[in-house]
Amino acid sequence: MSPLKSFVLLILCAASAPAQQQPKPGDMQVRVNYMNVCSPSDADKKEIVSALERIPSAPRFGPEFEIARGRSTAPDAPIASWVRVRREFPPEVPLINAQYSVSLDAQDIIETVVFRWREPKDVMQVSIEDSVSNVASPATVVSTDTPASRIRIERFGKPSLGLSRCAQADQTSYESVFAAASRVMSRYRAALGVRESVPPELARLGQGSSQPAKSQKPKAKSQ
Repeated sequence: MSPLKSFVLLILCAASAPAQQQPKPGDMQVRVNYMNVCSPSDADKKEIVSALERIPSAPRFGPEFEIARGRSTAPDAPIASWVRVRREFPPEVPLINAQYSVSLDAQDIIETVVFRWREPKDVMQVSIEDSVSNVASPATVVSTDTPASRIRIERFGKPSLGLSRCAQADQTSYESVFAAASRVMSRYRAALGVRESVPPELARLGQGSSQPAKSQKPKAKSQ
């Protein structure tokens, strides 16, 4: 190959290199937001507390409601039975609805209360959860004010915020937040009437048999 041809080939290779490095039109960019649920920052903690405080302490519901029950399956997971109770707020309340659900499989019983905002300018949804081992009858769990073990705040246009019980972390400074979330769960168990409406629905799913009740403690979630 002549020196001129070698020089031209070198220029062509150098010119094509940037084009090869440019992303293709079909390439997707994946952005991952890490959420520290064991030890959220002071600013995140403040926002979580603020969202909890905005949930009405004396709820007044409209006439709309829903009670549903069913079973769910997933690959490589046990069959889960669930009951859901939802009540709608009147238009003048900033929240759309409050929803309680209890789900149980062969290992765990999980209670969740979800609140959805009507105009999600900042907060879209707040969910509070507790989880206990399936060692007692579901009706016993429903009738007990099990402490909250997980809080999640879905925000409009921003990453979610969360706080969960973690066995490996010192969460002394977050006890007041867990206590506030537990109070909200307790109020809405009563307001939604779950102690009266949920056990009969669980019984229809074959989940009403009594077993010796044991001490129930919130499960710490490992990260």
